[in-house]
Amino acid sequence: MAEQVRADMVANVFEIGVQAGDSVEPGQVLLVLESMKMEIPVVAEGAGTVREVTVKPGEVVQEGDVLVVLD
Repeated sequence: MAEQVRADMVANVFEIGVQAGDSVEPGQVLLVLESMKMEIPVVAEGAGTVREVTVKPGEVVQEGDVLVVLD
């Protein structure tokens, strides 16, 4: 079953560290958000494979937006 990794806050997408097809491990940084000059890493809660990255660097995301979909 797919897991949707969502934004916890309004932020800018600063850096993306994975792409579709990548395998990830628990605790691995998927991407980095930037808010109020702070960098916030978004990590995988479990192991899986990246199905889709739904954002691009520089994009503004809202709380609850889907960032990455993992299988």
